[in-house]
Amino acid sequence: MNVLLSIAFVLCWSSGFIGAKLGAGSASAVTILMWRFLPLAVVLIGVAVVSRASWRGLAARDVARQAAIGVLSQSGYLLTVYYAIQLGVSSGTTALIDGVQPLVAGALAGPLLRQYVSRRQWLGLCLGVSGVALVTVADAAAGTGAAWWAYLVPFLGMFALVAATFVESRSRTQVAPTVAMTLHCATSAALFTIFAVSAGAAGPPAELSFWTAIIWLVALSTFGGYGLYWLILRRSGVTKVNTLMFLMAPVTAVWGALMFGEPFGPQTALGLAVGLAAVAIVHRGDTSARPAPVN
Repeated sequence: MNVLLSIAFVLCWSSGFIGAKLGAGSASAVTILMWRFLPLAVVLIGVAVVSRASWRGLAARDVARQAAIGVLSQSGYLLTVYYAIQLGVSSGTTALIDGVQPLVAGALAGPLLRQYVSRRQWLGLCLGVSGVALVTVADAAAGTGAAWWAYLVPFLGMFALVAATFVESRSRTQVAPTVAMTLHCATSAALFTIFAVSAGAAGPPAELSFWTAIIWLVALSTFGGYGLYWLILRRSGVTKVNTLMFLMAPVTAVWGALMFGEPFGPQTALGLAVGLAAVAIVHRGDTSARPAPVN
């Protein structure tokens, strides 16, 4: 996997947690998400109308599959992340809880996708979970004032993203990344607009911090993080792309400490080192064996 591509993905994906924290003080989760996706969907649909070549041959079943992936990987995942942060869970802790995702995806890659996962890769995956646990314990011990059940909310988003990953991986049709992103964003825009209007929270606040967060989320998180996620998934497989997710937690913890003064101590630094070691082990443990085709 290209190292620069991986670094860009980690930074851009981590920026989503920071962007959610930026907007949390000025608006509710559904308001932020509505205004994150609504203008973006309009632009992407306009581009799709102009460039129709990549849409040719796309069956209704493919559109429905991509819409379902959008519901899981954007709507479900992001709503839980934003809601958890709104409830008082720190951006670092939210990212840390989502860091369990690689182990779940790695455990399911074999039976569901027939992808070979070596013992060395399993060692790296387990080591990565240990690093995430180290940082999680340190962050939780600092105390954020959030209710205990608020820490369960990000787990729902983690499972939604894992499900989206496997739905995409089992697809027989290769959909162009621009087409997939357009369908995902359009689906999310429609859902979040319905949620916001129903809750009476569709009107955007006038605060500059809100619009700063929106621009941040669209540019870095959606185009950068979300786009690179699917690109790396197709190029390198489920195990590798999800191993990079181990780095989101410590990177977000460092970022949150610098921007918001969230706690960052020696235990968090140790977790970062363990996460980096996990990524190195998994990538060195990759073999030349290719996964069997999915029936």
